Amino acid sequence: MLAAEPLYLLFDTAVVGRLGALSLAGLAIGSLVLGLVGSQATFLSYGTTARSARHFGAGDRAAAVVEGVQATWLAAGLGVATIVVVEAAAVPLVSAIAGSSAITEAALPWLRIAILGVPAILVSLAGNGWMRGVQDTMRPLRYVVAGFGLSALLCPLLVYGWLGMPRLGLSGSAVANLVGQWLAALLFGGALLAERVLLRVDWPVLRAQLVMARDLIVRGLAFQACFVSAAAVAARFGAAALAAHQVVLQLWGFLALVLDSLAIAAQALVGAALGAGDVSHAKSVAWRVTVFSLLAAGVLAAALGVGAPLLPSLFTHDRSVLAAIAVPWWFLVAQLPFAGIVFALDGVLLGAGDAAFMRTATVVSALIGFLPLTWLSLVYGWGWRASGRAWPRSSRCGCSSSDGGRSAAGGH
Repeated sequence: MLAAEPLYLLFDTAVVGRLGALSLAGLAIGSLVLGLVGSQATFLSYGTTARSARHFGAGDRAAAVVEGVQATWLAAGLGVATIVVVEAAAVPLVSAIAGSSAITEAALPWLRIAILGVPAILVSLAGNGWMRGVQDTMRPLRYVVAGFGLSALLCPLLVYGWLGMPRLGLSGSAVANLVGQWLAALLFGGALLAERVLLRVDWPVLRAQLVMARDLIVRGLAFQACFVSAAAVAARFGAAALAAHQVVLQLWGFLALVLDSLAIAAQALVGAALGAGDVSHAKSVAWRVTVFSLLAAGVLAAALGVGAPLLPSLFTHDRSVLAAIAVPWWFLVAQLPFAGIVFALDGVLLGAGDAAFMRTATVVSALIGFLPLTWLSLVYGWGWRASGRAWPRSSRCGCSSSDGGRSAAGGH
């Protein structure tokens, strides 16, 4: 299920890539800003999964669903507030990242349309969270596939003007995103209503969710500092570099969430085991998921290595963009086995409710690893490839040894 969104974004990138480097660069900036919002609200999914799973493991399904109700209220409020703030600050925000007026002008229309889907994105995150917590994985899969399937159908029609539809260019991509996101949100909302629990705000539960949210938001800010820095540096080297950034970033997002599918299983299973007081089973799940994730990452890395001569051309035919992709592609391949371990441990730690440790490890890794290299590459003219462009979430990989030690020590 987690692979559905990045798979659609890869498709979206390939559709927009046919419009040229400037449109692809505009998509990179617009989707980066939209991603900033979504990533700061991951607590609505991950935090809710952990808390719901604990209640479910203790045999209290109603309390698990109440966690989803509170997360959904929070999602709706944050979504509306985000629309107001981003619409007001769109011009200075995009201009600061894009570095050129041409890229800014390409990105702004896309962002102004796409940001209207933020409440839907956040409601879907909350829905995913509580439903995974009660170990219901089939309905969320259907809802997500329905939403992104509709977006995938509309995207080329609206971008290119096929079948009598208006030719909207890059803005068509944003409209397609928007429609699919709201369909998924409505489906998740319907599932919550069907549970027949009280829909009122429960302030003690909401406050408890916000405590975990605090740590996950700080962690998300560290990730986004890496994302924004990588995009800003790439933009300073031109539209081709930024377009290449978009291709590798979306591929990385797809691979990361494919691996995160195992981590999500670990969240629900570890949380349920700890809720039932079975610590030994929780540890057993942690080790098995980590091994499976490492093996899966190795297979993905091998596939990307073999496909390096052909795969980039699926996203663009622009020679300058293809040339810019060449070096970061191999950074992506090299980091995947490490990522497989780290992503699995993310799920274990979230299932155990240990968000504070994850926050600290991520912030330290970002501050002493990714960010200095990224900005030094711009200052000293090393080129955007040298900044570690292909690993925008390397701060996460930097946590691997500390996460592994924490898990092996049974610190949960």
